[in-house]
Amino acid sequence: MNGPGERFVRLDGRALHVRAEGSGPVCVLSAGLGMAWFDWEPVVPLLAPHRTVVRFDRPGYGLSAPGRAAPTAAGEADRIARLLTALGLPGRCTVVGHSLAGFHAEAFARLYPDRTAGLVLVDASAEPCPRPRPAPAARDLAARAAAATAGALALPYLLGPPGRRLVAALSTVGRTAPAPAALVRRSYRPTRALRAALRENAGYLDVAAELAALRTHAPLPAVPVTVLAADRGRGTRAAARWLTRQRELADLLGAAFRVAAPAGHLVMYDRPDLVARAVLDGS
Repeated sequence: MNGPGERFVRLDGRALHVRAEGSGPVCVLSAGLGMAWFDWEPVVPLLAPHRTVVRFDRPGYGLSAPGRAAPTAAGEADRIARLLTALGLPGRCTVVGHSLAGFHAEAFARLYPDRTAGLVLVDASAEPCPRPRPAPAARDLAARAAAATAGALALPYLLGPPGRRLVAALSTVGRTAPAPAALVRRSYRPTRALRAALRENAGYLDVAAELAALRTHAPLPAVPVTVLAADRGRGTRAAARWLTRQRELADLLGAAFRVAAPAGHLVMYDRPDLVARAVLDGS
């Protein structure tokens, strides 16, 4: 244990960092590409009095060890299921996916319907007609090689924390994401975080296409589903297109559609109240 409710669970021989706190029905929070467990910190105090809140770092992110296999929707759904079992939480849960992790959360709901109490997608990735790209193994190898080269040049050590702070600032209305500096350094100086991000990015359309195929034969369970979309309130064409895409995702899933405004992509920092409300109302 490194803190209250904090531990490492071994899955596939690798240490996965996880935090579990609070009491009541279980909800699982999974952050987007390049993000870590502490990005949910503003939401947890609003949920923990009512829910058992589980946060974890996918392989390579935060404090988790690097993964072996390239990321897939089914693999990430299975990871969530096995993590809950390892924590002694075998029942139903509300699964919450932010950005890219929306693919993983939806895949969990479709592949593990008997373990799903609700689904919340927070400014989730949405691809209307995704097609897998050729040579996935070669692309994954290239991503790992690029990360290794960057690591040999000490680029993650030098640029990882400031790069993380810049991305977070650009993804919030307040231009800040107040993660503790020590945690940011510990999580983003190692090459493993860059490698994880490059691998997830390289396989992004493959995972989107995998989920699209899954939708054709694995229906969602009859549980509450919410799509929560971020809107900075600028009224730009790009913002309108994004909200349209999010509404289309909600229609596709038969989900309730809500808008978090004003909020950047890291909705959990700008509007933690609306993220918590979506979870509590939908479970």
